[in-house]
Amino acid sequence: MADYQNDAEIIRECQRGDQKAYAALMEKYQERAFWVAYNMVSNQDEARDVVQEAFIRVFRAINRFDFNMSFYTWLYRIVSNLSIDHLRKLKRRRPVSLDVVEEKSGDDTGKESPSAGIEESEMKNEVHEVLDELPPHYKAVLVLRDLEGMSCKEIAAVTNTTHPTVRWRLHTARKQFKEKWIRRQNRSMRSAQDGAIAETGQRSDL
Repeated sequence: MADYQNDAEIIRECQRGDQKAYAALMEKYQERAFWVAYNMVSNQDEARDVVQEAFIRVFRAINRFDFNMSFYTWLYRIVSNLSIDHLRKLKRRRPVSLDVVEEKSGDDTGKESPSAGIEESEMKNEVHEVLDELPPHYKAVLVLRDLEGMSCKEIAAVTNTTHPTVRWRLHTARKQFKEKWIRRQNRSMRSAQDGAIAETGQRSDL
């Protein structure tokens, strides 16, 4: 990436039609934008499509960029809105770890069993499936806050909502996630117990 001082300098060069500046902007933010999109749409190819469309929109509107706004806030707003539109169209959803899951997945011994990687992967899949059930606007604030580490004020700018609205959505999203997670775990436990009972009955018949 060329030696630019800051985003404002890169954007001004983009406005002059400098292709290297376009490349520098993408190199700086493409990966971060991808993970926001991926944690929203749950599919790598679809996330790449979202990011590609986001940068197309950025470059089309770059001459109208408001220098009073942070570039990453502008970009994240575009990525988030495209991701939410994508979810609504396909009626799909998902992301990765939250506190309620981390509490269950911690290893007190600090040692990994041979199946640790498999178990971790399975748990992530379960988390994704639970998060897929959340409405897109709740999922958006959860992704931006708990996965991207944004403050509620930053999320308000990205989602074009008020700070209190973001806090309320975040509280509701975390509550819904926890309730859905607990129900899923209880169902899994009952299923495992039923399976064990059935297996015991089969052995007793032998």
